[in-house]
Amino acid sequence: MGSQSIPAKSLMLGVLDMVPLLPGNRPEQAVQWAGELARRAEAWGYTRYWTSEHHDMKGLASSSPEVLLAHIGAVTRQIKLGAGAILLPHYSPVKVAEWFHLLAALYPGRVELGLGRAPGGGPHASMALSGNFLQHVAELPQTMEALLALLEGTYEYEQVSVFARPMPEQPPALWMLGTNRKSAEYAARYATGYVFGQFMSEQDTGEMLSMYRSGFQPSKRMDKPRTMVAVGAICASTDEQAQRWAAQITMGDPAMRANWLVGTPADVAERLHSLQVEYDNDEFLLVTPIPDYEQRLQSYRLIAEAIKSSCDSK
Repeated sequence: MGSQSIPAKSLMLGVLDMVPLLPGNRPEQAVQWAGELARRAEAWGYTRYWTSEHHDMKGLASSSPEVLLAHIGAVTRQIKLGAGAILLPHYSPVKVAEWFHLLAALYPGRVELGLGRAPGGGPHASMALSGNFLQHVAELPQTMEALLALLEGTYEYEQVSVFARPMPEQPPALWMLGTNRKSAEYAARYATGYVFGQFMSEQDTGEMLSMYRSGFQPSKRMDKPRTMVAVGAICASTDEQAQRWAAQITMGDPAMRANWLVGTPADVAERLHSLQVEYDNDEFLLVTPIPDYEQRLQSYRLIAEAIKSSCDSK
């Protein structure tokens, strides 16, 4: 499809950072690079910086999004700060609400709470963290309802009101992340935004978004469905270079990586605009796990510049 056939619409880009701990680097360096990525992304026009939650994974330094986001907020000015995701089955809903109410009080209007259902690590790490993970997943509807009540200030324990203080004037925006039907169903049922993780799923993206939209039940929290799609994106000044960078990536199944956006700035921008039309989705989170910190920054910069140029020129 030629780029001239793609209509120009506002397209919002965000960073999904798993905080890679690259060979030869220390955790202290990994988190400093996270801050640098967030600062640069804000300057390049990205609307949000989200970070993931993983446990006991050698190559990642993203075990506590709530801690890292406090730092990211301090070194940036306006970019939205999100968890992608807090893995709710591991935690008390009171503690999750307290974490994100405090973040929302620190950074008003900037905080986004993304929720997930995955363990985020191996079975032993999961059991060490929270015990019987499968039981917690089965109890997720009750946990979600408790969390929503806490975020809205309506929670009661033994008929006594309990508040997740501090109670910010602007509560965190709520999203559900996932890669399958169940997460779409939860997002629709509880009237949250929905982020589909295309970069790590074999499910049909359009089908998952359609399922969420058709099942969405409006509430005071959100009156209409809102979607984002998380995509793998590798961009370099030449296609050959982009392909070389992509070949170094070991994350995820090779079959899934076949759907990633790899190429020159013009190529990646065109693909994003195509997906925007195909999915009726104007917000994308970009996952760029190139195993070199400077190359990751370059890829994010080139994509942001290409999207700005493509929208400005039409």
